[in-house]
Amino acid sequence: MTSKPVLLDRVRPAAEQPLARPGVDRTSIGALVRKFYSRVRKDERLGPIFAREIVGDWEPHLEKMTDFWCSVILKSGDYHGRPVPAHLKLKNIIEADFEIWLALFGETASELFTPEVAAVFVERAERIAASLKLAVFFHLGPATNAPAQ
Repeated sequence: MTSKPVLLDRVRPAAEQPLARPGVDRTSIGALVRKFYSRVRKDERLGPIFAREIVGDWEPHLEKMTDFWCSVILKSGDYHGRPVPAHLKLKNIIEADFEIWLALFGETASELFTPEVAAVFVERAERIAASLKLAVFFHLGPATNAPAQ
């Protein structure tokens, strides 16, 4: 007979490892974040959405996003925010906005990193976007206790 903990270990995916590659560090991730958000701010669709949320000094947001991506890529543990609630409060976003975001992110990562490293950033960005889209756009209706007809 197999014990429950052993079965759980079989279905759990392996934990992601830090991406240990030359040139992938807080400085390069910070450069990615800044170049990416510069593009976001200029984008005709995304720019106004972000401008409504981040008024004035962008540096705190850029540092928070650098912490986020360092945690995602380097497993630094620097990020302590809550991305889902932050995205739930956004007004006027549609699913297609995530595709624009991903395209700009992928373009930026490809310019700054080798194809292998850029692919890791993009793959993780795609998973993050998928999770956020589910959180923002997929809502179950209220549960009902009505008997089945």
